[in-house]
Amino acid sequence: MSRLAIEGGKPVREERIPIAQPVIGDEEIRAVEEVLRSGQLAQGPRVEEFERRFAEYVGTEHCVATSSGTTALQLALEAAGIGAGDLVIVPSFTFIATANVALHAGAEVAFVDIDLETYCLDPASLEELLRSLERERRLTPRRVAVIPVHLYGHPADMRPILELAEEYDLLVIEDAAQAHGAEYRGDRVGALGDAGCFSFYPTKNMTTGEGGAITTDDEDLAEAAAMLRSHGERERYDHVELGYNYRMTDIAAAIGLEQLKRLDELNRRRRKNARFYIRELSDLEPEIRLPRERSWAKHVYHQFTIRLDPDALECTRDEFAEALRAEGVDCAVHYPRPLHRQPVYLKRGYHTASLPNSELAARTVLSIPVHPGLSREDLEDVVRAVEKVVTAYSS
Repeated sequence: MSRLAIEGGKPVREERIPIAQPVIGDEEIRAVEEVLRSGQLAQGPRVEEFERRFAEYVGTEHCVATSSGTTALQLALEAAGIGAGDLVIVPSFTFIATANVALHAGAEVAFVDIDLETYCLDPASLEELLRSLERERRLTPRRVAVIPVHLYGHPADMRPILELAEEYDLLVIEDAAQAHGAEYRGDRVGALGDAGCFSFYPTKNMTTGEGGAITTDDEDLAEAAAMLRSHGERERYDHVELGYNYRMTDIAAAIGLEQLKRLDELNRRRRKNARFYIRELSDLEPEIRLPRERSWAKHVYHQFTIRLDPDALECTRDEFAEALRAEGVDCAVHYPRPLHRQPVYLKRGYHTASLPNSELAARTVLSIPVHPGLSREDLEDVVRAVEKVVTAYSS
C-alpha cells in the first residue's frame, strides 16, 4: 500500500480523472453515418480525400493512409528498399513497434540513447554509433536507416540528424505517431525526413479509431507504399510485389477528416493545459522534473510526462503512481523498459548496449492527464494530487 493509503484521509478526487480521452463529437458521428449509408465502407473516396488533406496539413506532396501507425512504419521501410542485411537505427526509449518493423523487414536493429530534456533521439549518441560502425566497416554496402521518434509530442532535434544522414547516406523515417501538428524550426514534423509515419490510435492527438499514414515528398516511395498496402497490386488483380492488406477504411477516414479540422484547436488546448501544470507545479522541482520545450520546437503534448528524482523522494516511481491513483488521478508509464532490455531483444543479444539515459527514463517517468477534455477543475485537482503525493514522499 502507498503511504497515503496507510495514513488514510480523504482523496483529492473520488472519481478518477482519465489519462486519455478521445474527443468525438456529432460531426464524426454524422460523417460515419454518411459512409455507412453510402455502402462504400472499405478504402474509397474518403480515404483519398483524407490523404490529400493530411498531406496538405503536414506540408508534403504525398500521403498514404494505412491501417495503423505500425503498418505505416513497416510500409515506409519496405517501400524505401530496407530489407535483409540492412541496418535500422532507433532510440531505445520508445514504443516497441519502432524497432520491430525493422526486424519484420529482415534488417538488423541498432539502438541509440535519448536526450533527457526531450526524451527524443540524442544526435550525439547517433553520431557516436555511426563513427563506431564506420571504424568497424559495418556501414557499407548495406543500406542504413534512422528512425527519430518525436516522443510525447516534442520534435526530435532534426538538423544534426539530417546532417549526419547526408554525411552517411542514411534514410530518415520520422516516427511522428505522437506528434500530429508538432513543429521543428517552423516546419511540421512528418515533412523533415525522407518520410514521416503517423498513428491515429484513439489516444493520439487526433484519431481515426485505428489507422496510420505515411507522408513524403518522394513519389516513388509513395507509389511503392500504396502498392504494398494493397497486396502489391499495380492494377486490379495485377500483383507485382509481395504485399499486404494494410488499407484504411472510408469509415476511419471519415472520422479522420473531422478530427483534422480541429486538430490545431485540440493541440492548443493541450498546450494550454501543459502551461497550467508548468506554472502550478514548478515549485515541486527538483522532486519532479517537468517537461521542457526547446526554443526550436512546438510541443503538442501527446503526453505530459514528469520525471521523478529518486534521491529527493522516498518512494519508487510505481509507489508514486499508486498514490496518485488513490487520489483520483489516472497516470501511466510510457515506457517502463527500454527496448534493448525487452525479452525479444535480449534473446537477440542486445543486452550489451549501454544507454544510461534510456534506462533512467524508464525507471523514473510518469505521465499525468493533459488531454483536451480536461476542465479547469480537473487540472486543479491534478495539481493538488501531485502536490499531496510529493509532500508525503519528500525526503
